Amino acid sequence: MAESTQEAVCCEPFDAARWQEREWSWHGKLFARDHVRSVFHIPLNFGAVMTRNMGKIHTEHAETPDHLVLADETGLFRTDLLFEVSKDLPGSEMVRLTGDYVAQAYEGPYNEIPNFVKATQKLVADRGKSLEHLYFYYPLCPKCAEKFGKNYVVVVAQT
Repeated sequence: MAESTQEAVCCEPFDAARWQEREWSWHGKLFARDHVRSVFHIPLNFGAVMTRNMGKIHTEHAETPDHLVLADETGLFRTDLLFEVSKDLPGSEMVRLTGDYVAQAYEGPYNEIPNFVKATQKLVADRGKSLEHLYFYYPLCPKCAEKFGKNYVVVVAQT
């Protein structure tokens, strides 16, 4: 059997322009929260947590158009993942986010994240706002980032 000349991708192509200096307000936006074990911010079970939650979201028909998954770096040894959902998921910890947000998409390796954070902090300050919290959105898995030839990180700032 002949192999396909083009490997399958699991992630949709990412439109970074849609996330450039994007602002919005959320009023009780619904997310399911799960946790990733990390060692000095390096995730250990990220794939398993993503697979488990995406399966549950699909089974419960709780998908959203953006399929937004926010990473909340809560410490050196844990990251919370917030999965945007359209309804409560049985057996999941549910959280609601309320507030004003501004996002900026960046392209580059993960080791550039400190620079992306500084640029986002400047963006928030230039708008005369104060930073309350940072989240990270990784729109492409590592395999798809390699296939597309670009690695994006969206920094989402709650102001």
